[in-house]
Amino acid sequence: MPVDGRTDGAAKRLAALESRRGSLATTAYTQIRDEILRGTFAIGDILSRRRLAELLNMSFVPITEALQRLEAEGLVESRPRIGTRVRVPTEEDIKGTYLICEALEVQSARLCAANLTTSEKKVLRMSAEHLDQLYQAGQSGDDAPFLFSVHTYHMQFHMRIAEFAGCAKLSKAIERERVLVFNWLYGGSNRRPVSQPNSHSKLAAAICSGNILKADEAMRAHIQHGFERVREYFSNLELGDAWRSKSVAS
Repeated sequence: MPVDGRTDGAAKRLAALESRRGSLATTAYTQIRDEILRGTFAIGDILSRRRLAELLNMSFVPITEALQRLEAEGLVESRPRIGTRVRVPTEEDIKGTYLICEALEVQSARLCAANLTTSEKKVLRMSAEHLDQLYQAGQSGDDAPFLFSVHTYHMQFHMRIAEFAGCAKLSKAIERERVLVFNWLYGGSNRRPVSQPNSHSKLAAAICSGNILKADEAMRAHIQHGFERVREYFSNLELGDAWRSKSVAS
């Protein structure tokens, strides 16, 4: 069926509008996500669509779409006619995420142990050594930007292992779970990184050994240590759920 000029023009304008809305929603998603991970919006903080729209100079539509995406990824939670907040993880949330992390990252460690090149081994060992040094430096002091950089480098270290595993889908799945872990470790704790001495160097050594079972065991123990730390922190945290029983301005 032929389309006249007016209909064709309207379709193009609609397509352009949809494209712009999608772009704005992506921008809103990225900015809100970054502020959550930086701790600007702390775990349990209410996220008002009105205030976010004012802050980002956007309408409600892209803000709402961004929050829906963040909720699907587990970073925020909402209740009808009540509001939206940065998600407070339940014990089941934490347990489930770490179980997935263990399954995915143990597999990436096994693939790395089997396939790492000489140059990749060098990069991984150097990254692990640098990370352990950053962890040691982060034990004292309250320099928020520095501590944020330590946690960022920690996530990059795990993502480097995923990258060296050589499976893009596996890497993407690990990144999704690692974002939640990052938020719990940095945004939900006292931010000071805690690990056993040289734990990342030992993990890298196990992976670089070429022994698949050794890499498997080392990564499994590493993930378990993180799980225990996060679970302990949130089991002692009193954030309450009063928000669930009262209205919050949208």
